[in-house]
Amino acid sequence: VQLVESGGGLVQTGGSLRLSCAVSGRAFKDYAWAWFRQLPNKEREREFVAAISWNGDSTYYRDSVEGRFTISRDSATDTVALQMNSLKPEDTAVYYCALDGGMAFAGMAYYSSFSTYDYWGQGTQVTVSS
Repeated sequence: VQLVESGGGLVQTGGSLRLSCAVSGRAFKDYAWAWFRQLPNKEREREFVAAISWNGDSTYYRDSVEGRFTISRDSATDTVALQMNSLKPEDTAVYYCALDGGMAFAGMAYYSSFSTYDYWGQGTQVTVSS
């Protein structure tokens, strides 16, 4: 299984970027997606950004991106996207997509946990200049 992110880059404060992630190597019927990020100088820590449940009915966001970021999925193409608007310098990070191969009826605590996810992408750099 391979997850491949795309769409990162350099943007000015207030700008927008759209990240995408595609899965290949295995067909997953129902699964949850998430985005995490690794901040500069915090190489040992990935913080939760957003998630979408396995059935697509629920989305979850960390407080600092609520209202600015939107996660969406396209089951037909096995992709997930993260639309990031009103970007701030503190959003600068390497962004990782992640996939949970199971099906769980759970809430924020489950979907925001690093240990929930079975597969990870290689990361894409997002840099927001001030």
